[in-house]
Amino acid sequence: MAQVLRREMGLGGAIVTGLGSILGTGAFVAIGVASGLWGDAVLVAIPIAGAVAVFNGLSSAFLSGRFPVAGGTYEYGYRTLGASWGFTAGWLFLLAKTASAAAAALGMAAFLDAPWDPRITAGMAVVVLTALVLAGLKRTILVNSVLVIVTVGALVVFAFAALAQASPQLPIEGDSIRLGLLPAIPFLFVAFTGYGRIATLGEEVRRPEVTIPRAVMWTLALAVCLYGLVAIGGRALGGEYWGSGIEGGATLVDLVTGPYSVVVMIGGIAAMLGALLNLILGLSRVWLAMGRRNDMPRRLSRLDHRSSPTTAISISAVPVLIIVAVGDLAVAWSFSAFTVLLYYGITNLSALALDRRRWTAWLGLISCAFLSFYVPLSVWVIGAALVSLGLVWQVRRRD
Repeated sequence: MAQVLRREMGLGGAIVTGLGSILGTGAFVAIGVASGLWGDAVLVAIPIAGAVAVFNGLSSAFLSGRFPVAGGTYEYGYRTLGASWGFTAGWLFLLAKTASAAAAALGMAAFLDAPWDPRITAGMAVVVLTALVLAGLKRTILVNSVLVIVTVGALVVFAFAALAQASPQLPIEGDSIRLGLLPAIPFLFVAFTGYGRIATLGEEVRRPEVTIPRAVMWTLALAVCLYGLVAIGGRALGGEYWGSGIEGGATLVDLVTGPYSVVVMIGGIAAMLGALLNLILGLSRVWLAMGRRNDMPRRLSRLDHRSSPTTAISISAVPVLIIVAVGDLAVAWSFSAFTVLLYYGITNLSALALDRRRWTAWLGLISCAFLSFYVPLSVWVIGAALVSLGLVWQVRRRD
């Protein structure tokens, strides 16, 4: 019989976990990158991407109440659609969130702007936060809470400082909205999907059938408001930010002057660390769940005397460190868009397998399918190859 994780997380811890997962690369990197690519389209894309996230989040919350175990859509797919679907969801999660974790680590290094190779800083952050997760869930939630408070405070300071320094004339560019809206939505949708970390930790949430839906909705509502503040603040500062592109989120610090810039820099570092912390936490639980079903080595499912999956946590850091050493932040984020859309497509299919009348699951599925066609073709090819590789691995494990 598989060992079971302890239920140590309440509503507050679940919301903090969701916000910590969402706000890092989303607020401090994704919005800036998207504004450089698609300009004013980002202002419209944020609430639409948030609505898409709500549809998908409701499916995750519904399923987590039925199956309150570690693993998220990996387990949901297995139990409702079959082994291949479940494995594909788990494999996609590992691919997407490993890439996102590397993006968070590299983004943090860019904000810190140390006088050495940023990959060294990013790698050190991965190692330190992995050690923190190994120390236990309660300590992780405590540190996460501090990081989220610092992050939210910095975002509010940025928004008000940006509005105080705003350019007097900033006409809305209709062409950028018309041309950039559809590709901007899937890009920004990834910035909302940290709420899925709550469902991934379903085995550790108290009263999951009540706590998880509430936590998901609170997390998404707060994230839409905070993203909107960042987007409006950036837009108010004018062309220096909007439409010029951004490298690792560092430009966000340069937007405001004086003591405000220090606050924003500290907030950016806290946000990236929070995102990385929660990604390592979520990745470890999916490695654990896949070990339980023998889709990955069985030793990954072992728990120590504190009911902590130490082997799964440790292995989660390895591929992140590899991508940090050789990867690129923008590539990592684009690849995350592809894998996340497929992952939540399976989430919605799982919800519909239990209840075909769930209209929110239909909307989530349709939106994921539609937006996937606005992901670059090169990412489709790489993603399809990696999914195929994963399925080959599964077949060989079963033989």
